[in-house]
Amino acid sequence: MQKETNILQLIREESTKESAFRTLVQTYGNRLYWHIRRIVVGHDDAEDVLQDSLIKVYAAIGDFNGDESQLQSWLYRIATNESLQLLRKKKHFFQSIDDLSPALTATLVAENAVNLHTAEMELHKAVLSLPTTQRLVFYMRYYDDLSYEEISVATGKSINTLKTNYHLASKTIQKHIKDISI
Repeated sequence: MQKETNILQLIREESTKESAFRTLVQTYGNRLYWHIRRIVVGHDDAEDVLQDSLIKVYAAIGDFNGDESQLQSWLYRIATNESLQLLRKKKHFFQSIDDLSPALTATLVAENAVNLHTAEMELHKAVLSLPTTQRLVFYMRYYDDLSYEEISVATGKSINTLKTNYHLASKTIQKHIKDISI
């Protein structure tokens, strides 16, 4: 993508690094915030993770090889890893990240009770009930409109695994929505 190439060229030059990084944040910041927010659910946590992610991006941008992957995929990988790191910190010692679903759902309801319509709330609850990998793939594919190739770069999973996870997630969500409609 031309814009990504320009940002990367400007970031690699010391005299334009600061302004180019601000452009990167303006270009990707909102998308990254919402990606992170869907994973960690809470606004304050999303803000903290976004800040940590951008600090890591700034520190590592000189090492980024634009030929290996698109900048957006690399940014999503960092944001995803930072989000999962926060969830790992929140879990109890022997608990899986997947076991955080009730706590994440409670945060969703508490922060969005006024703003979400019932159907939207149920969709979000259904997604939060999914195992973490399925949830990540569903968010990136459905909400962020990333290709399986981009999701593969962001998660480190194979394209076939991602397709399977997305299919399973879709079926589970459909069943959840159907069950509440009855």
